Amino acid sequence: MKNKENEKYFKWGLTALIVIALGILFANKVFFTAGQPGFMSLLLKILRPFVFGGVIAYLVTPLANWLNRRFGGKAYGLANVLALVIAILIVAGIILLIVPRLVSSVIEIAKAAPAQFQTLQDRVTTFLNEYTKGHPEHVEYIEAAIQKVDSWLNGFTQNDLSSTTNLFDSIGPILAGSASKVSSAFGALRDLMIGAIVALYFLSKREQLAAQATMIVRGLFKPSWAEWILNEVKFADRMFNGFFMGKLLDSAIVGVICFVGCLLMGFNNALLIAVIVGVTNIIPFFGPFIGAIPCALLLLLDNPMHALMFLIFVIILQQLDGNVIGPKILGDSTGLSALWVMFGILLFGGLWGILGMLIGVPLMAVIYDIIRQLTYHGLRQKGHQGIIDAYNRKFHPSPQPKQSKKAAH
Repeated sequence: MKNKENEKYFKWGLTALIVIALGILFANKVFFTAGQPGFMSLLLKILRPFVFGGVIAYLVTPLANWLNRRFGGKAYGLANVLALVIAILIVAGIILLIVPRLVSSVIEIAKAAPAQFQTLQDRVTTFLNEYTKGHPEHVEYIEAAIQKVDSWLNGFTQNDLSSTTNLFDSIGPILAGSASKVSSAFGALRDLMIGAIVALYFLSKREQLAAQATMIVRGLFKPSWAEWILNEVKFADRMFNGFFMGKLLDSAIVGVICFVGCLLMGFNNALLIAVIVGVTNIIPFFGPFIGAIPCALLLLLDNPMHALMFLIFVIILQQLDGNVIGPKILGDSTGLSALWVMFGILLFGGLWGILGMLIGVPLMAVIYDIIRQLTYHGLRQKGHQGIIDAYNRKFHPSPQPKQSKKAAH
């Protein structure tokens, strides 16, 4: 019983560590400029493997606990190692299964792009010629628009590369940027490898770390505040774990349905389209639009009718996901209204890009709950319990118990 309690507090402690790290990132983004990153950025850069290790351990802990129970609690270390190896094999298997197909699809698209552009241009030209026959008054406007597009394309392809000097001036920053990105990629890979080792230490010491974290909280704060902090960490764990696990399953189902639909409709690059739609679907609210636009443009080059069919299919699929699949899997996991979901995505997406859009909803739910708890505490301290009751009656009424037919009569 004690081990289960410690494992529970370990998950809460890791959740608190991740939330604190995100809070430090938020403060660093707000209070330090890009030119003067300051101490916090340097500290986070140094400790990034520990952050990765904490995230990996948090995700792998349920599997490690399950394996430990299957072994009867007698192979604690083996369960941890096996859980980490299984997680790595699953991720590697998915990458090896999907990435080669994606690379081949991208190469095929690159080879076929010039011919597809020419075909699209011919179709547009034919359409404009037919259109101008019936509407001669629009010929002048159409010719002016075509000239503007041609001048923009000519300027894009010729002006910056018109001389050898400009050519070398353009290649220099590109090579420097590419080298920087390659270096960053290797750095991230190194941090992930170190993070996997750190995660193993986190898993092996999770009972001791859980006990230490509980002692620190209860030692630094009075009992009521300590209990409140532990409850909020538990709430954060439920938000992040429930949201991400549910969203991953939901997005996987959407990706599979999209792949099957694209195959049935005869679209080229069905796997690439399904992966884009499934991955972007992880982002709430804006994800479907982010994924649908490049896929529609990709199909537009090949067949405009396919692009139109795809947009109609995506709208139907997202309605199915938003009204049937998503609610069945996620339910009301965060309790946030659409306004605060959008606010969280825009705020943290603006701060941290794609990562911020992914974690914005559960993080906003945690912040919202903390503000709500502190507000309620302050109102109760000032004797305004009536304000809380009136607010809940108006905006969060409790469901009325169902009456039996006999009682109703």
